[in-house]
Order: sequence, then structure tokens, then C-alpha cells
Amino acid sequence: MSLTRPTSLRQSEAIAPTNKLPLWHSLDIERTIDLLESDREQGLNAAQVTAKKARFGANELSAKKGKPWWLKFVLQFNQPLLIILLSAGVIKALLQEWINAGVIWGVTTTNATISFIQESRAEGAIVALASSIQTEATVIRDGKKLRVPSRELVPGDIVLLTSGDKVPADLRLIQVRNLQIDESALTGESVAVEKDSHPVEPETALAERINMAYGGGFVTFGQGTGIVIAIGQETQTGQIAQLIEQRTDLTTPLTRKFNAFSQNWLYMVLGLATLTFAVGLGHKPWAEAIEAAITLVVSAIPEGLPAVITVTLAVGVSRMARRHAIIRKLPAVETLGSATVICSDKTGTLTENQMTVQEIYAGDQNYTVSGVGYSPEGDTFFNQAIATPRPALEECLKAGLLCNRHLRKMLIRLGDWLRSCVRSY
Repeated sequence: MSLTRPTSLRQSEAIAPTNKLPLWHSLDIERTIDLLESDREQGLNAAQVTAKKARFGANELSAKKGKPWWLKFVLQFNQPLLIILLSAGVIKALLQEWINAGVIWGVTTTNATISFIQESRAEGAIVALASSIQTEATVIRDGKKLRVPSRELVPGDIVLLTSGDKVPADLRLIQVRNLQIDESALTGESVAVEKDSHPVEPETALAERINMAYGGGFVTFGQGTGIVIAIGQETQTGQIAQLIEQRTDLTTPLTRKFNAFSQNWLYMVLGLATLTFAVGLGHKPWAEAIEAAITLVVSAIPEGLPAVITVTLAVGVSRMARRHAIIRKLPAVETLGSATVICSDKTGTLTENQMTVQEIYAGDQNYTVSGVGYSPEGDTFFNQAIATPRPALEECLKAGLLCNRHLRKMLIRLGDWLRSCVRSY
């Protein structure tokens, strides 16, 4: 993303409630207030508030209208093996074998019901997220201090924060006094962040923008004043809610194997049934031949398999829920259960554990390094050109290589020692 100079922004862009353009954290306080057409002392007037409410709407997360519950329930049957089982149940009913038909339909309905209930619970996370920024806020309007519901806030409002308050929207801080905000719900940082009002570099990561306060944060200490720069869906919390709402087809190793098995088994069973019907025509009446083929189809379908898989996944989801982990789709449990290592930093934030060298200082020279993660691709550059071999650089790289080898050997020895201790214990 290229940074456009604030002075070249059109007025419609300048006051749009988004932190994409301009980059609010990189602007000085006066420029931010001017772009949002506000006043540090007086705040917005009644006419401005009314106009901005009409333009930007309420400060709340609006959930996308979902499918009706009955359609969600019907879609639970949209699986190859379940469709085969439903067809088998219909055939059993046509043959007036009501007990077998009832058992087959009961298994498929139980499978769909379990999946429907679990996914409905997971979708409740969006509602919980929407309520996370609903609170009351202290604002300055027409030079007066008012207490208003957070949904009434508009871009340009001057908001006062004090210890114990919940941040009602995304704010650019304009004044702080020992202000600390807990932003763990957004950034994963377990400790409160000490805030400042000075501009930071445009490329500063979200978790390091100390002059910003984001909706849903909790003020743990101090006081501060901020100006609203984003509300509702345009806040960082709102963007998370939009990501949660995105509906993507979830395919895991289990679902892929299950679908492949269902299709292959269907083709095989139908082939055998056709062969049985053809052979039966040569010895029996067509009614008996077709009944034998149908019996083969029904008996060959493992009607208990979908139920077993669903119940197993549901048990895993329940266990994860007790540990405060939200699983939206049942098959996701299988993928998560296949994880053997989860890399996180000291705060508990998930990371890829791929630290990458970007610069090297050796022999009084600065070198830049391209490439990402563990991929063995990249070059070393000096003055924007590929660096030629130099003794200082070679020695530096050799030292790093040897240190990594020695560290690896030490870790291997430590692992062998721990395993021996466990075996002896």
C-alpha cells in the first residue's frame, strides 16, 4: 500500500471512517482533527452529528443476514453418503420395511441434528463479538461533556477515556496521562499497552501503534482523550467480524477421504447391483431381480459411518469448547487435532516460527538479505546490488552456520537424555 500525502486527499476520502486512507496513526493531532472536521475543545455540533449519522450509520456491528434455520438444517444432508442413505430409506419404505427405513432415517437425522446444533452455537460467536464494543461513552459535543450510548458515536467525536472504560470505537489519541489499555482481545498481547499521542511511522504494525485505541479495548489505568476515526464495520473489531462471517467451503483430509470413499463405494455398489439385476433376470422374474438388487444396495451402505464420524467430531468440539476454543465447522476439529506443534511467543500470540534475517552488519558494512522463512531462496545485497564474497561477510555467515549446527546437536542430545529419563522412570 502506498501512502498518499494527507494534503492531496480529497475531502470525501479525508473524513471517511476507515484507517486505510489516511493512515491516522502517522498524522499529527491537528491534521487529524482538521480532516475529521472536529474541534479539540468543542467537539462536534448537533448539525454535524446528525449529518454524519445519516452518512455513516450507527456504531455497531451489523451481521449479514444468514440463511433460515430450516435451510441450514436441510443443507446438513448435502453429503454423498447421506444422500445414498436417504435414498436407501426411501427404497425400504417403498418395500414397506418400515423398521429398517426408520432406523436409516433416524441415523441420518441424528447426524444432521448434531452438526446443525454445533454450527449454530459457533455462529453465536459473531453475536458475542458484536456486543463486545457496545457500551456507553463520554464525549464532548458543543463544548459540553455528555454520556451517550456507543452506537451513537460518529467519526470526529471527541471521546474521554478513564480507568475502567471500554473503548467504544477506533480512536486516534490526542491527549494521554499515564494511559494503559488492554488490547489482548485484538492483538493477543497479555499485558496492557502504555499509550502515547505522538505520530508513529506509517508502516508501524497495528499492535505497535501506541497512539491508537481500538474498539473493544479496556482501559486499565490512567486517562486519555481520543477522536473517533472509525465506527461499526470499519473498526478493527468490525473487520474481524466480517472475516468470521465469510462462508468458505471447508475441506480437510478427513472430508476429502470421506467424499472420495462415498463416491467410489457408490459406483461399486451400483455396479454390483446392476450386475445382480442382470444375472437375476435370467433365472427369476424381474420383480424378484430388482428386489435382490435393491437389497444389495441397502445392505452394502454403511449407514452407521456418518453417525460415528459426526459423534466423534462433536465430542472433540465439546472438549475444545470447555477450553474456550470456538470451532465453527465440525471437520475443523480433525485438522486441529492433527497439529503436533503450536508455535507462540511469550504472550501466547500464534506465530509461524519463521524468523528471517533481513540485514547483516559485518566489516563496517550493511548488507540486506532477501527471502522469507525456511525457503532456501534469496540473495545478499550491498548498495542495491548482489554482494560479492567478502571475508568479513563470509566469517559472519560461517559463525552463524556453526552456531546453528552446535545448537541442533545440543537439542538432539537433550532430547535423547529426556527420553532416557522417561524410560528409566
